[in-house]
Amino acid sequence: MKKVILSLLVGLSLQAQNVIQVTDSDVTTDTVWTSNNEYVLNGLVFVESGETLTIEPGTVIKGKPGSGAQASALVVARGGKIYAEGTKEAPIVFTAEVDNIDDVEDLGSNDRGLWGGVIVLGSAVLNSPADSGTPITDNIEGIDINETRGRFGGNDDNDNSGVLKYISIRHGGTLIGADNEINGLTLGAVGRGTTIEFIDIFANLDDGIEFFGGTAEVRYLSVSYCGDDSFDYDQGWRGKGQYWFTIQDGDSGDGGEHDGDIDDNTRLPIAKPIISNATFIGGGVDSANGKRAFNIRDNAGAVYYNSVFTDFNGRAIDVQDDSLTRMNNGDIDFQNNIWWLFGAGDTPETIANENATPLFTDTSLNNRIIDPKLGPISRDYDAVLDPRPQADSPLYDGAIALADPFFENNKYSGAFDKWNWMHGWTGLSVSGYLIKEEGQQTINVPDPEPTISIHSYNFEIEFDAVEGVSYQLQESDDFGNWIDIDEPTGGIFANGKIKIITTSSSKKKYYRVIVAQ
Repeated sequence: MKKVILSLLVGLSLQAQNVIQVTDSDVTTDTVWTSNNEYVLNGLVFVESGETLTIEPGTVIKGKPGSGAQASALVVARGGKIYAEGTKEAPIVFTAEVDNIDDVEDLGSNDRGLWGGVIVLGSAVLNSPADSGTPITDNIEGIDINETRGRFGGNDDNDNSGVLKYISIRHGGTLIGADNEINGLTLGAVGRGTTIEFIDIFANLDDGIEFFGGTAEVRYLSVSYCGDDSFDYDQGWRGKGQYWFTIQDGDSGDGGEHDGDIDDNTRLPIAKPIISNATFIGGGVDSANGKRAFNIRDNAGAVYYNSVFTDFNGRAIDVQDDSLTRMNNGDIDFQNNIWWLFGAGDTPETIANENATPLFTDTSLNNRIIDPKLGPISRDYDAVLDPRPQADSPLYDGAIALADPFFENNKYSGAFDKWNWMHGWTGLSVSGYLIKEEGQQTINVPDPEPTISIHSYNFEIEFDAVEGVSYQLQESDDFGNWIDIDEPTGGIFANGKIKIITTSSSKKKYYRVIVAQ
C-alpha cells in the first residue's frame, strides 16, 4: 500500500451583499439561492413535494428569532429536494439573524436557541408508530401535528432528498414547547440515496443531529457545544456513519442517545446503525453533569468500531434493561475502541453498567481503557483544541477493516489522522476554538492489480486507478529485477481505470504497475 499526500489550502470568503426576507411561499418549483445574497427565514419555510431548492456555495441563510409557532426553520418535506453543496473554502452557513459572521467574537458556544434549524424528511422505512398504518409514517418533532408537510416515513430505503455537503448550522434549537426544541439537523426517514457529508452543528440548544428511522448514510460530522445529546437516533435508523466528532461542555447531554422504537420496544426493523472512526469528547470528567458517552435503550442496537471516547463525567455505556435482548443477541457491538477519563471510573467493572460490562471484560472485542494521547483539549476561545492523535497514540495501533464499500478502511482509529478536516469552515474553527493548523490529508492508494491483453503486436495493460496519481510500468525477465519502462504515466484515465499500451516482446517478460514515488 502506497500513500499520496495532498496538501490542502485554506480560504474562506463569506460576504452577503443583499438581504432577502424569505417566507413559506417563496420556495417554488425550482428555486436558487445565490451567494451574493443573504437569506432570512421568516417562520417555517418548506420545500414541498415536487419543489427543488438549490443553494450555491458560500451562501448565508439566517433564521429570525421566535419560539413556538413563530420558530424559523428550513424544512425539506417528503418529495422535496435540496441541493446544498458547499465547499471547504465556501461553506453554506445557517445561523441566527443576529449573527455577524464577519465578527468571529460576535457569538460563542453559549449562544444557543436563537432560531430553529434544518429539517429533512424522507420516505424511508420507520419501525413505529405502528398504529399510523402501512407504510408507517409520523409527524416530525418541532412541527405542529396538523401540518401535513411535517409527515415523514414510507417504504423506500433508497429515497433521495438531495445533497447536503459542507453545511454549517450554528446557534439554533429554539423552543417550540415545554422541554421541546429543534435539533441542529433533523433527518426524518431520510434514505440512503441522499448525500450527507461535512456537516457542522455548533452551539445548538437541543441535540446536534437526530435520526428518526430511515437509512441515511453520513460522513464527516462535527457537533460541538450543544445543549443536549450530540447524536440521537430513534424509530429504527439503520444507516451508516464514518468520521464523527463531538466535543461537549458541562451543559451538554450524552454523546449518543440511542433509542429503538416509540411503541413497545418490539418493533422491526431494529435500530442498528454501524459507525466507524468516531471521536467523542465529553463535557469534562470533572463537570459534575453525570453524562455518559452512550445511553442505549428502547430495544436499540448500536455498532461502533475504530473509535475513541473520552472525558465524560458519567459512565461510558449504559445499556438499559429494555435493550438487554439486543446486547445478548450481538446487536450492540463495540470493537477496537479506546476509552479514557470517565467520572464513574476507568476499570471494566465501573466504566459501564452491569448490562454493558461484557463489552469491556471480553478481551476479544479489544475495547481498551488507555490514554488515547490526543492533542490538547480546550473548551475556551483560545485556538488550542486539537483532537488529532499524537505521533505515539495507540489510535495508530491498527483498525478493523470493514467489508461494506461505504467505509474507507484506514490504519487508525478515531475521526482524525493528520488532517484536521474541521479546519476553516466549521463554527468550531471560525469562532476560534480549534487549532489553526490544518495538516495534510493522507489518501490510501491501493496497489494496482493489472490485467493484460494482447492486441496485434502490443500489450494493453489496464487497472483500477485513483485520479491524480502517477503510475509506473515495470518489466522483469525473472520476476526479481524490475526495470522502469519509460516515465511514470497517468495513461488513459476513464471510468476509474487506466490503460497503458506497450510493445510486446519475443522474450518471456513479466510486467507490473506500481504507484510512482
